[in-house]
Amino acid sequence: MEPQDPGTTAARAYDQLADDYARLLPDTRAEQPLELAMIGAFTSVVPEPQRVLDAGCGTGRMIAELSARGSQVTGCDISPGMVEHARRVHPELTIEVAPLADLPFGDAAFDGVLLWYSMIHTPLSQWGPAIAEVLRVLTPGGALLIGFQEGEGEKDLSAFYRDLGHQVTLSRWRHTLDEVTAAWPGTTELARLRRAPVGNEPDPQAFLLLRKDS
Repeated sequence: MEPQDPGTTAARAYDQLADDYARLLPDTRAEQPLELAMIGAFTSVVPEPQRVLDAGCGTGRMIAELSARGSQVTGCDISPGMVEHARRVHPELTIEVAPLADLPFGDAAFDGVLLWYSMIHTPLSQWGPAIAEVLRVLTPGGALLIGFQEGEGEKDLSAFYRDLGHQVTLSRWRHTLDEVTAAWPGTTELARLRRAPVGNEPDPQAFLLLRKDS
């Protein structure tokens, strides 16, 4: 049997987890002030008219934050279950079911793209198609913010979700800021942040703000 695509595995897992995910993470209250500062830095450099794609939006918990900061938000996620929640909370917005590697949007359709822990379930060696698609839909001079856990290697999350009553297979991969920066061709780094773990977090959190070259 061939190994399953990480995106397919994640979509199936999150379809099962959508209700608990929306309950546990309804909004940005889990974010630390430094994270919200990076969101603010991101929206401050998104060019007008500030069309922002929340790529991997999950249940839509970051959408209200982006909208409050002046962005015109569109969302997408690979999990139909997560998108169903996001559409219910934000019926006025376009939120599509789509993988990052096959975005249903035109070239240069967005002035900014948010990847808030959206690529953590895929090893960096397999990011290429998603990177190409994100850069395709991002206008030249547009801004890109990526959030992820810093470190090395794979971490199995299945046991955590079994404790919540879900029999799912789900892993995430950790990367260094330098590795992630090097993975995005045709961009310029504007800022980076590494935050030490807080509370029960096992890993440092990392955030990278890039601008697509003109």
